[in-house]
Amino acid sequence: MKLLTITVPCYNSAEYMEKCIDSLLVGGERVEIIIIDDGSKDRTGEIADAYAEKYPSIVRVIHQENGGHGEGINQGVLHATGKYFKVVDSDDMMSEDFPLFLDRLEECEKNGGVDLIVTNYYYVHTDGIGDRSISYKSVLPKDRIFGWSESKRFRLHQLITIHSSTFRTALMKEYGEPLPKHVFYEDNLMVYRILPRVEKIYYMDCDLYRYWIGRPDQSVQESVMKKRYTHQIFVNEKCFTACHLDDVQDKMLKKYLRHELFVMFGISILNTRLNKTAESDEALWKMWENCIAFDKKWGKHFRYRTPLSLICIPGKFGQNFAVFIYRLANKIVRFN
Repeated sequence: MKLLTITVPCYNSAEYMEKCIDSLLVGGERVEIIIIDDGSKDRTGEIADAYAEKYPSIVRVIHQENGGHGEGINQGVLHATGKYFKVVDSDDMMSEDFPLFLDRLEECEKNGGVDLIVTNYYYVHTDGIGDRSISYKSVLPKDRIFGWSESKRFRLHQLITIHSSTFRTALMKEYGEPLPKHVFYEDNLMVYRILPRVEKIYYMDCDLYRYWIGRPDQSVQESVMKKRYTHQIFVNEKCFTACHLDDVQDKMLKKYLRHELFVMFGISILNTRLNKTAESDEALWKMWENCIAFDKKWGKHFRYRTPLSLICIPGKFGQNFAVFIYRLANKIVRFN
């Protein structure tokens, strides 16, 4: 059995996918790389097949009709044979710390295994401005196995994302419900659904994942996020209704899930209100209505008793204020 399965969802990725795959091949025979050709129209499938032919014991290729990023992850989970599972997008790559990361995975296995391995990720902007690491050393114990009770309060920018997480494959197969097809930002749903099942965690303080920002068609670009606001709302609502917060027994896990929901609500609201239309606002109010219907206590908490209420002020003033907050936040953090 392989130590780690890495799924690489690809759609028209011929221009940059080789850099990604080459960074994964450094892992050698300990790694299984599953390339998902998601109905690409360029040379993506041809390039993937060439890698599989050259590295038959490491690389596998799945060609499928276009189903979106989520379906790529679904197929990766379905076909994974490694003990651990990670998703690496085709325009991103692993750092030089990858072999050391695999060593740590092996150490974890010798000590009974873990459910989640957290590593830092590094924003790399195509223009070289604003590159930075998202680190967890202030909130998670380093280099040992621990539980949620030993974590600290996460800061606003610290989220456990698809970039920072590697899950035990068995956990993904047992509890990872299929992600929706043709829906963007679904990776947030993948992580959120699994976290309540996580008990044993390991944190390695290294910038393992290189997250490239700057392609015009990238899902985190403002114009794309503005256009796909309904996807944000859909995923946000699915996360909120995945479980009742008061059913979560571990105190620190519950605090983290509250933190993640707060950030996701904020992102959904800001990207929706960028549109400045009655139609987009109506979709936002419908999201709140559905969330409050599912869990009145926490739905109302997020809607009325947090700073989110300030960016949900109805009307033109509320829209303009939300856009101002978005611009200010992006200037400080530069998330696209």
